[in-house]
Amino acid sequence: MKPIIYQILTRLFYSPSRPAVRGGTLAQNGCAKFKDFTSSRLQAIRALGVTHIWYTGVLDHATQTDFSAHGLPADTDVKGQAGSPYAVRDYYNVAPELATDIPARLHEFELLVRRTHKAGMSVIIDFVPNHVARHYTGTYHPFTDCNYYPGHICDGDWTDTAKLNYGHHDTWQKMLDILLFWSSLGVDGFRCDMAELVPVEFWAWAIPQVKAAHPDILFIAEVYQPWRYYDYIHQGRFDYLYDKVGLYDTLIAILKGQAPASAITGCWQRLGDLAPRMLHFMENHDEQRLASDFICGDGQRALPAMLVSALIDTCPVMVYFGQELGERGMQSEGFSGCDGKTTIFDYAPVPTVSQWLKEKRVSGERLEVRVKAGAANNPTPSPLTPNPSPLTQSYSRLLHLCLTEPAIIEGQFFDLMYVNPHSSAFDPNRQYAFLRATADELIIVCVNFDDAPRDIRLRIPQHAFDYLHLPTRSTPYAAEELLSNTPLTLLLQPDADLPFHLPPTNGIAVRLKLSHS
Repeated sequence: MKPIIYQILTRLFYSPSRPAVRGGTLAQNGCAKFKDFTSSRLQAIRALGVTHIWYTGVLDHATQTDFSAHGLPADTDVKGQAGSPYAVRDYYNVAPELATDIPARLHEFELLVRRTHKAGMSVIIDFVPNHVARHYTGTYHPFTDCNYYPGHICDGDWTDTAKLNYGHHDTWQKMLDILLFWSSLGVDGFRCDMAELVPVEFWAWAIPQVKAAHPDILFIAEVYQPWRYYDYIHQGRFDYLYDKVGLYDTLIAILKGQAPASAITGCWQRLGDLAPRMLHFMENHDEQRLASDFICGDGQRALPAMLVSALIDTCPVMVYFGQELGERGMQSEGFSGCDGKTTIFDYAPVPTVSQWLKEKRVSGERLEVRVKAGAANNPTPSPLTPNPSPLTQSYSRLLHLCLTEPAIIEGQFFDLMYVNPHSSAFDPNRQYAFLRATADELIIVCVNFDDAPRDIRLRIPQHAFDYLHLPTRSTPYAAEELLSNTPLTLLLQPDADLPFHLPPTNGIAVRLKLSHS
């Protein structure tokens, strides 16, 4: 399986009943509850093509909201009214604002895990091992002075946290116990925050023990130093690492006109055999929205980058909630100014998600009818909204290709850029092309970063036929362009030019069922 991860900033998955106040309190602006993730909404997310939901900000963290009635007074060293999800104040409980019945909040989270599983998806949560809130209040396995790094307060921008000290084995044991605790509640994976700031030896010790008890659990590491990738995969035993400084940064540079499309080739070349162990994404809670004025100004213009991110390898791909709706992130919510990001510090609705939740107030029965009705004419139904936008439909088709096409799930990769130099029929500054293949199918992928359509001629060399064991024949193939469900006829021969029409800021994925007779 090729995991498709959908990240949600849990507290922001809601639609307020009145206009939000900039920098507003929980009482003024409200926030999502675990119960807001209803079965029908989870089914809609699953129908997009999602296999895993990463519920971000679940752990109890420092906040200015006063829950003194439940033994949780307001914190002082906090960013924003809501506080950072990464300033954890209790590793063994969940944020009280997410619960309807605060004393039973952990049980409410367990019910969410069960609903998510019933909807056919796995659950990922954050594990924050490097630092905690400056006033850690957890009473179960409490921290002592030996667990903190001398000086305590983290340097730089993390002034609301204190750094943990892995020079003491007691810290190692406490962190392992936390991982085992959440695994026992049905959590299927951990996105490990700033994993590279924790000794790789800890991961090498802890992850095998967790996997011994829970063999299918997933570990994803936030690592930004490529020279350390090998250690965190092979010694640290992580399943996947963030591909931020490689593919993500390259694609963003291309979208901004700061790099040619051909720069993508260097990304997979530098990774080598680590490429399948990376997590691809074009948005997350740390990055600016693709549709923001800081990147593209329109989600459609970023679609070719998302196509590359999803189709270039067998590795997982992630979507940040609202990305498929064209969320712009251009509102100023409070602590977060107008920076092109969705805030992680404030109580503030996400405009496109809020609108989706208003439009999506249908019963589970009606949703099921929509999915079944769509399946007859469209193999990739997109019931995220009653009238999905072209961008949302594009995301749905793309993610379903990642779930259903063997060449995308497990196929080999072949870069076509070296045999398609700049010409009147191909521009490597604005187009990127590659192949994915199994023994039975070939998919030709070409994306166009241009705002204008392009008619290209694409060459597939003899070396590709040899490397991928492609059959040669003199009769055309009946092919299909999978992103638009358009039938084509192609004569596939070595070193011959294939004509394709590329729509603006989009791409094609042309599938041929191979005959080896």
